Amino acid sequence: MKIFDRFLVRSFLGPLFLTIFIVLFVLVLQFLWVYIDELVGKGLGLKVILEFLFWGTCTVIPMALPLATLLASIMTMGNLGEFNELLAMKAAGISLQRIMRPLIILSFLVSVVAFFSANNLMPLAYKNIFALRDDISRTKEEIRIPTGIFYNGIDNYSLRVEHRDKATDMLYDVMVYNHSSRRGNSSVTLADSGSIRLTEDKKNILFTLFSGETYEEGERKSVADTSFAMQRIKFEKQEIVIELTNYAFQRRDGDRFGSDVMAQGVRNLGHRRDSLDSLYTISLDLFQKRMLIAGGLAFARQMDTSDRQQYKGDFPIEQLPDPSKSTQYPDLLNRAIGKVDQMINQVDNYMIEEVQIHLPLRRTKVEWYRKFTVAFACFIFFFIGAPLGAIIRKGGLGTPVIVSMLFFVVYYVIDISGKKLATDGSVTAAMGTLISSLVLLPLGVFLTYKATTDSALFNKDAYLVMIRKIRKHLPLRHDKENEQA
Repeated sequence: MKIFDRFLVRSFLGPLFLTIFIVLFVLVLQFLWVYIDELVGKGLGLKVILEFLFWGTCTVIPMALPLATLLASIMTMGNLGEFNELLAMKAAGISLQRIMRPLIILSFLVSVVAFFSANNLMPLAYKNIFALRDDISRTKEEIRIPTGIFYNGIDNYSLRVEHRDKATDMLYDVMVYNHSSRRGNSSVTLADSGSIRLTEDKKNILFTLFSGETYEEGERKSVADTSFAMQRIKFEKQEIVIELTNYAFQRRDGDRFGSDVMAQGVRNLGHRRDSLDSLYTISLDLFQKRMLIAGGLAFARQMDTSDRQQYKGDFPIEQLPDPSKSTQYPDLLNRAIGKVDQMINQVDNYMIEEVQIHLPLRRTKVEWYRKFTVAFACFIFFFIGAPLGAIIRKGGLGTPVIVSMLFFVVYYVIDISGKKLATDGSVTAAMGTLISSLVLLPLGVFLTYKATTDSALFNKDAYLVMIRKIRKHLPLRHDKENEQA
């Protein structure tokens, strides 16, 4: 590799890794903001939270790479233009195409990385993050007994504490209702003070009470028995062991979400698409047969009646007898209405079947195409960012960030809208996923052409000269000159 190419590669890789880090940091913060409510108050360890954030970071890498490519290309070419290095290269006879050649190769490699991250890394990340979210959602919040109100956060128990000593963590004026017998408020314990702590495995809670009484009603001998036996027990110290379920984070099988469409690569999505296509074709054939039967065409030979009767031209509808004059008209009309109702019911039933089969098929096709559109977007964003940086000649994190975010927001809005339309069936999966790239592709071609021809696209003086030329040819200006003459 020549010194010139190494210089350009180093100039591009520095901003690329910097922008990838910044974009990932911003996207992970947004990811954490969305799921913060599911993590707080569960007593999760630092290892579980870091694992959750790691897999969340992996899910946003395919989104971060196009934006990082766009921002890095603008910064690289903008820095070269701002410090007149790009002008010196052109003065030495090096064309812009030759300058961009090593950067094009790098952007292609970034596109390859984007494809493999979307095809291999992202399905693995979604499979693990779905499993982690399910395990975290099953974990109950930590036990934090408030003061002055009843607390029902422990299964089969209701607690009330009047006040708490924060220094010693002692509870005073404690009331405990035991509902484990499923007989209502049949057992209550009152104590002057007490303490509460969890066992190390978080499977049991140890409630120690001091100087209190327990009141418990005995069971009735029969349904008709209205008498109750009250048992009163005084104690100086009593320990209540309460078994807890789902208070400690427990891992389950992580492969249970492997069949989700987001957790599959191109090969599995292709097999899934073929299977759903076959099911959809079979269901469509069955629907057509049911519609024919509901319409009265119960036999296949009824379809070729016109051919066997040798009706070759227009059917003479005007020669048919008027059905309203027939004595069987009311019966025929009712039968026809019944057939129409049957066909309507068949259509309604098929709409339900179509959602159950066609919706997963559309989602599968959309995700299959999106594995490739991410890589394609990285390549297009380079041909937008590099020429734009060569034209505006501004580096750093000022103007390039503003311009990059503007283009990326446009791309992201169109991409999300196209995905939704494709999932709903309003457009094809190919059109819905490719429309964002197809919208930006002409812009990339236009900017590349303007940059290679040294066009003054953002030169204010060039636009002022053009405006003056236009004003000279306006009729209003000629009329004023004639009046003054």
